[in-house]
Amino acid sequence: MAAIIETSFFNRDLSWLKFNDRVLEEAGRDSVPLLERIKFLSIFSSNLDEFYRVRMPVLLALEKLSNREDNDIHIQEGLLKTANQIITDQQQRFGKTLKSKIIPALKQDNINLIYGETFPVEIQKPITQYFLSQVLAFLQPIFIDEKTNFFPSNNELYFLITLKANSGLKAVILNIPSNELPRFYKVDSNGETFVVFLDDIIRFHLNRIFPSNEVTGCFSFKITRDAEIDLKDEYSGSLSEQLEKQLQKRDLGLATRFLHQPGIPILVLELVKKIFNLKKANNIEGGQYHNLKDLMAFPIKSDKLSNDSWPKICNTDFIDGTLTEAIYKNDIIVHTPYQSYDSVLRFFNEAAIDETVQEIYVTLYRVASDSKIVNALISAAKNGKKVTVLVELKARFDEANNIKWAKKMKAVGVDIIYSVTALKVHAKVALVKRKVEGRMRYVGLFATGNFNESTAGFYTDHILMTANKEMLREVELLFIFLAKRVKPTTDNFIKFDELLVAQFNLQQTFISLIDREIEHAKKGQDAAITIKMNNLEEKVLINKLYEASAAGVKVEMIVRGICRLIPGVQGMSENIKVTRIVDRYLEHGRVFVFHNLGKNDVYLGSADWMNRNIYRRIEVCFPIYDQKIKQEILDIINLQKQDNVQAVTIDENMNNVAVLPGEVPVSSQHAIYQYLKTKN
Repeated sequence: MAAIIETSFFNRDLSWLKFNDRVLEEAGRDSVPLLERIKFLSIFSSNLDEFYRVRMPVLLALEKLSNREDNDIHIQEGLLKTANQIITDQQQRFGKTLKSKIIPALKQDNINLIYGETFPVEIQKPITQYFLSQVLAFLQPIFIDEKTNFFPSNNELYFLITLKANSGLKAVILNIPSNELPRFYKVDSNGETFVVFLDDIIRFHLNRIFPSNEVTGCFSFKITRDAEIDLKDEYSGSLSEQLEKQLQKRDLGLATRFLHQPGIPILVLELVKKIFNLKKANNIEGGQYHNLKDLMAFPIKSDKLSNDSWPKICNTDFIDGTLTEAIYKNDIIVHTPYQSYDSVLRFFNEAAIDETVQEIYVTLYRVASDSKIVNALISAAKNGKKVTVLVELKARFDEANNIKWAKKMKAVGVDIIYSVTALKVHAKVALVKRKVEGRMRYVGLFATGNFNESTAGFYTDHILMTANKEMLREVELLFIFLAKRVKPTTDNFIKFDELLVAQFNLQQTFISLIDREIEHAKKGQDAAITIKMNNLEEKVLINKLYEASAAGVKVEMIVRGICRLIPGVQGMSENIKVTRIVDRYLEHGRVFVFHNLGKNDVYLGSADWMNRNIYRRIEVCFPIYDQKIKQEILDIINLQKQDNVQAVTIDENMNNVAVLPGEVPVSSQHAIYQYLKTKN
């Protein structure tokens, strides 16, 4: 294998920002329905918040390390400055898109988003009524000085208000209760609709909140704190150790961004920085409104301004009889969100009441807040089944929800397994064991995405239902291993022949499959690899793809987010093409196709090719043996490779490059929906 050279890889953080750039681009496209463009603005804002929570702490630590004289580690020069410049440019485009395109377009439909303007007289009375009856109860002003023992909650909205006092200025922190109340309030008047920010409703009534004081200034702000991260997921060796030391010096949740409206008096600004420990945070002057991810809940519903409806495709082939009987006859696959998730819910529901079911096993990573699947598992336990659930408590930003459901399941007798501290379980698998005429019979689920009926409505994923004995016996072995709560070692190593399981054989098997294509290419035979995933980072596998390209293997990648592989470089990756698709649904499924002289070996699974997935998680990828299902997957992937509307290619400079339009426009998500409708 060729040596791994650092300059052969894009920086992961800049690559991720380029993905968010593609999201922002969708918000600016006139061809996208207006309300959908507003959703893309929301997604962009949400992604940027996550970047500041998860990635910015690492960039800040890298910057500090790069300034040390004794540092002997290569760190990309000016990385933090470059990232900040990209973000600044993107935020300017965001504001221009919203103010110059979205708001004027809304006005054409008699929808007035009041943005930095005074309320029209005709809506002031109903707004005041709403303020007095609904908003006022949630407001909690806090006068601050150097002795203040208060810290704003992470990423929540506040006003910094200055009041005139005999001794100078008083400073007050006032919460904007957007977690308790809708961010937007809608008022209809004289045939027009007005949408106002909760922020502005509060601003408008400051004289009622502080009746005895003169308000001299009101400035919105929020503080973003770093999320808990495991640096070993991202780096290795001494760099990881140095980064960890840097982050250990910080208080838990140190602020990484102080975003505030311009114009705060300098003495008040310095006071805030001091009492909230913001000296090392990125101090960013922004606009009047923050947390515009709340645009996802924009309170206007209009078919004319939204995407055409794509009703879920329902599989009616197994309405008669049980789903289990249908699985015994043939493997079944569900492609969400095009197809209804009801079949997956039915899988768990039937298992909960089936008298022949003895045991149920499932991994849960992110579940819906009102999960029907978990409720089915609770019912199963109450019905006398042995139910074992691996709950991953370390699923970032979903920890509280997972803890809540784990407690509820444990209370009714479900056996709860928590993963070992340094090893996340990201696999999406389930196993049901039935006793029929004295014999145990198995059925199971393998998925590319979480068992979550909420995200199944907008994540593209694949869920395989199978009775394949060899695959399900290996799943059983995996659950036995997980119950031990240990890390894989030579003493407990499992030889998987069917499944690809991270920590056991996943990376090695993918390398072998790529090597086989390389050998075919060297013999002058057709050789090709098609891979679809969310993120591509891991250097050993990327280097192996470079080796395949050099040997003449045609490599086509569909990568939604981070992509550290540099395509199209002569002598390194000229045979590699990388495509990115952003559309109404979030591309989430992981698909791996190896040509194998026309046999097309197809795997699906939970694993991206990230360091964390390969080295720090339990992941499961699984083969597709059913020829009909295999052809469906190949057809779907081929439609995505033909996309010339929503797809862009990534060039050697990390830019999103529009695909040249063909004679026939192909929007792959629409084409896949139409294709699956014909298959039903």
